[in-house]
Amino acid sequence: MSPGDEHEASGGYAGTGHTRTRLPDVEPYGARRTRSSSRSLVTVVGVVVLLIAAIAFANRGGDDSTSTEGNASAPQAAPTAASGERPVETKSAGIPSGFAHDRQGVESAAANYAVVLVSADFLKPVRRTEIVQQVFVADKRAALQARFNQTYSKEFLKSVGLDQKGNATAGSTYVSRTMPVGTKVTAYSDTDATVEVWCTGVFGTTGERSTNPVTSDWFTMTLQLRWTDGDWKIESFSQKDGPAPVPGDDKASSADEMAKAVEEYGGFTYAR
Repeated sequence: MSPGDEHEASGGYAGTGHTRTRLPDVEPYGARRTRSSSRSLVTVVGVVVLLIAAIAFANRGGDDSTSTEGNASAPQAAPTAASGERPVETKSAGIPSGFAHDRQGVESAAANYAVVLVSADFLKPVRRTEIVQQVFVADKRAALQARFNQTYSKEFLKSVGLDQKGNATAGSTYVSRTMPVGTKVTAYSDTDATVEVWCTGVFGTTGERSTNPVTSDWFTMTLQLRWTDGDWKIESFSQKDGPAPVPGDDKASSADEMAKAVEEYGGFTYAR
């Protein structure tokens, strides 16, 4: 990773223009956005789509010659469709490891590493050191460790309501959990690969007095990985916003409900 990657390597924190340190909107925690106009628009569009589909079906008549069975031009499975491969069962420093030396293996590695890099643990100095040692290539670790330590300074941690050890104050819980939605290999060889991971996640701080309430975001991480020491490791990575869907009309949960959910629901090990 070049010195110019400093902000991109921060995993979406520290004022990089990404959303994970933004202050809440003017709406109070737990407020519900009204989306009646959007819902009406969606209803109209849905009706139009159904009408078009009905006309297309009627025009087909009884001719079944267009069946996609055996048709080479028929749409194929999505790039991230489940393959039946099992997730890796080994872990090092609590992080999945031992990924297969193939395209599916590098996709699985990228998905699991995205979860780790944008996690609450990454803001804890001791845990961050363990993560850097595990997921990055050996010749990048020292420089990245120093860069991360500078980025996640005491001042930064304090600005998001954490102490110097990366822990939230009593009565609060810092949340940063990432869920990969899909992966895409954009370059691959036996030694190097580039994988994009489309993610959604929740982040923020629970607590009645929190100025950084838990919210959600959508982003894409691009990871350059190298095959080394019998596993895929990260050489560099970057992050950009989106693609993001139109926000739903769900009622926000209370701070206590969010904290309880984080404590009770564990994460997953991802496989291609």
